[in-house]
Amino acid sequence: MFADRARVYVRSGKGGDGHVSFRREKYVPNGGPDGGDGGNGGSVILQVDDGLNTLTDYRHVRKYHAEDGENGGKRNCRGKNGADIILKIPEGTVIKEAESGKIITDMSGENRRFVLLTGGRGGNGNQHYATSTMQVPKYAQPGQPAKELELLMELKVIADVGLVGFPNVGKSTFLTKVSNARPKIANYHFTTLNPHLGVVDLEDAKGFVIADIPGLIEGASEGVGLGFEFLRHIERTKVIIHIVDAASTEGRDPIQDIYAINKELETYNPEIANRPQVIAANKTDMIFGDEDPVQKLKNEFEPQGIRVYPISAISGKGIRELLYYVREMLDKTDDKPIVFEQEFFPEYMLVGSDDPFTVTYDKEANEYVVEGPRIEKMLGYTNLESEKGFTFFQNFLKLNGILEQLEELGIQEGDTVRMYGLSFDYYK
Repeated sequence: MFADRARVYVRSGKGGDGHVSFRREKYVPNGGPDGGDGGNGGSVILQVDDGLNTLTDYRHVRKYHAEDGENGGKRNCRGKNGADIILKIPEGTVIKEAESGKIITDMSGENRRFVLLTGGRGGNGNQHYATSTMQVPKYAQPGQPAKELELLMELKVIADVGLVGFPNVGKSTFLTKVSNARPKIANYHFTTLNPHLGVVDLEDAKGFVIADIPGLIEGASEGVGLGFEFLRHIERTKVIIHIVDAASTEGRDPIQDIYAINKELETYNPEIANRPQVIAANKTDMIFGDEDPVQKLKNEFEPQGIRVYPISAISGKGIRELLYYVREMLDKTDDKPIVFEQEFFPEYMLVGSDDPFTVTYDKEANEYVVEGPRIEKMLGYTNLESEKGFTFFQNFLKLNGILEQLEELGIQEGDTVRMYGLSFDYYK
């Protein structure tokens, strides 16, 4: 079975603890502190592997841990850094936070490598805490804790054009005829269990990638049949080809089939239903009788701006004209690949996420005060002098509900917010 979804648990490495020790040598009875620093924990990294096209590996192994950093040692020995863990995935995989369903990253286009969770920083040894007044520090810094996430991986194939249609309308035969794809073809409902990709080469025109999306039925967007499992694969396509059985060899009405599939696309994602479409009226070599079903299709859909092309996937009749029209449609669309934007930022949510914090108003100082271990950790991790660090800081306040609590207390623009000795002016 084609594996295009997987749910996995990942954890970065914990930072090693700093060490407490003192220099002890012959003739040096009272040496200074020499506790070494802990090593950094390993990170969890995602990397595109062009040799993969499914998520099968993640169906069998569901937990992935980076290595913890080693603790520091005596004689200023620094602990060894933990090894990173690299998860190799096929291009087009969208990574989501499992509970919320929000997108963390889309591994497509130029995004070939993504650091998902950074390892915990190693703690400082006691050598860092010696001062003129404290020459024998008996404490060291613990390493930063590991970070963990439960992920939902979804593979959404990368294709310019998507083929949709009910089972047995000839999508697989059409794909075989126009491209280098070789899907298995048989006369069964739900013949295609995998989304197949093929490359269409055109003379004197730019080629394109086409995907056969497995047969849809009414109710697919609600999970009926197999179509629901593969609707996600059409999300990146820019043009949709509806293939219908114009000869009604199975007694189906091609006009009603098109409306039914468009309804499923609209229910699943209205944006997809609004993308440019063209109708391929297939099996014209099997039309007998006086009625012309292709003309009926044209009368119904061409006034709506949807062109209808009569074709025969078996003989190849009409296919060339259809493909060049699809190329024209693609030329009118944005060349930029469809990439899903990041909605969930692990680094903002995981900094001391279990630690409490308080938001209060200090009447005497006329300041709003935000305190708690979570805030202290965030400020310790963040360089507020850099643009990226300050953006991190703003997102942290928003995602953890701190800005909302300040507004509930009645904060106004220009008011002062104090956090562990740092003061900020509040502006929306």
